Parts: sequence; C-alpha cells; structure tokens
Amino acid sequence: MTQAQTDILVLKKRGAHVRTYTVGDELNMETVYNQWLTGTITQLRHDSIYLNGMAFHYKEIKAIRRTHYNFGNTVLPYGMIAAAGGILVLNAVNGAYRHDKAKDWYTHSSIVTGIALLAGGFLLTRTTRSTYHLGHRFKLDYLELTFKKTPASSPTPSPRPF
Repeated sequence: MTQAQTDILVLKKRGAHVRTYTVGDELNMETVYNQWLTGTITQLRHDSIYLNGMAFHYKEIKAIRRTHYNFGNTVLPYGMIAAAGGILVLNAVNGAYRHDKAKDWYTHSSIVTGIALLAGGFLLTRTTRSTYHLGHRFKLDYLELTFKKTPASSPTPSPRPF
C-alpha cells in the first residue's frame, strides 16, 4: 500500500535547517507540561502531531532530544576509560612487584595520560544526546503539504497573439 506525503515538521536553528520529521520518524520530545514522550509519528494533520496515536499541537513541544549512536560516542569512550584504569592499575601492580615505595609507582606522564584518557572518555559519552530547546535559538515549523481545493473561479484568459 502506498501513502502520499502529508505534512512535515522542520527543526531550524536561527533559520537554518537542522532536521525534518515526517510520518514514521522517531520523536523524543518534552511537552510544555514537562513530560518527556518518545514514540513514532503516526500522523501529521492540521498542525497536530500524532505520536503513537496521541495528538499534540506542534506548539506544545518545548524541546526535542536526538540520540546519536556511533563509534565515537559508544565504543571509543568506554575503551578510553578502560585504558585509563589499566594504566593506573598496571603502574600500581608493577610498583608493588618491584617493591618500590608507593610514591614512586606513578610517573607524571602516566598520571597525565590516565587523567586525559578518563576525562576524554567521559566527555565523549556526553555527545550521545543532543537536546534542542525550542525558543530563542531553535524553532519548529509546521509545513502543510496537503493540497487544498480553491473555489471554482472564472477560467484564465489565454494570452493574445502579437
């Protein structure tokens, strides 16, 4: 079964296109009633968004959250955190094995490397989600693409030959 394109929602940042939502897209939104709702857009009709069958006016949306899953914010950060832990544990084990004093277990470079990996991994985990708060910087536009019939008018005259 085929279905014609209905309406679309356009998320803009200072007038520039960021993302377009249409029927069948996943939407994670916060309403003006401070409720977070996640679901699939089942219908867009007359300035209303139907999220899993529940209708909302598009102006009732306060924020939209988008989740990005890729190697850079899922696997890599946890690998960096594990490497930082490994550096710190390995230096302690080696120092204890060599019977060094505890103050000599870590060098400055191993401490800096461990802390840098730990901080970098933590910061990369924060890039998984983007939240777009509608208002000053972000705006949500509702575009109606449905054809509206106009009342019958007089036929347009054909152009006169020269």
